[in-house]
Amino acid sequence: MLFQPVAVCLLVSVASAQTVYIIRHGEKPDDDDVTGLSAAGVQRSKCLRTVFGASSGYNIGYILAQTPKSSGKRNRPYLTVEPVSKDLGLTVDTSCDRDDFDCVVDTVAVYGAKASGQNILICWEHNALTAIVSNLGTKNAPYYPDDLFNIIWTDPKPYSTITATTSENCPGLDDWEYKGH
Repeated sequence: MLFQPVAVCLLVSVASAQTVYIIRHGEKPDDDDVTGLSAAGVQRSKCLRTVFGASSGYNIGYILAQTPKSSGKRNRPYLTVEPVSKDLGLTVDTSCDRDDFDCVVDTVAVYGAKASGQNILICWEHNALTAIVSNLGTKNAPYYPDDLFNIIWTDPKPYSTITATTSENCPGLDDWEYKGH
């Protein structure tokens, strides 16, 4: 039975490896001066309750969204994941500013050291998503398209490769066929 402790260690190692799921905030109003989500964005935030909820296979244990401004600006990422956070009984961590990628990396590392087997959902402004995954360690990070709001990037530990690019498949919002990065 010399190999039993090794097998147990391997199982613990696999069980504690987190995957980071990265999404863009929901759709915004046409008027750039209006904060918050558009009707489609609200619909998406409600859909994400099913996509990432307790009965999904995502096993989300931590949610991170960029810090909103007190004026209401930059609040879309938070508003997008707020419904799923409530369903999961989680608080959305908004401690990292939009452009503070070191904060995101540190937060993922700290959660990863504490958590066992639960995954992380990150919701951010799309222009920063490439920088986030690059700073986590992904080589040749893809660019998030300007015209899409439904892509999920799957970045498993050690966060060196986006292993899947999928759609949230929100009914009435996501009628597309992804052609690649």
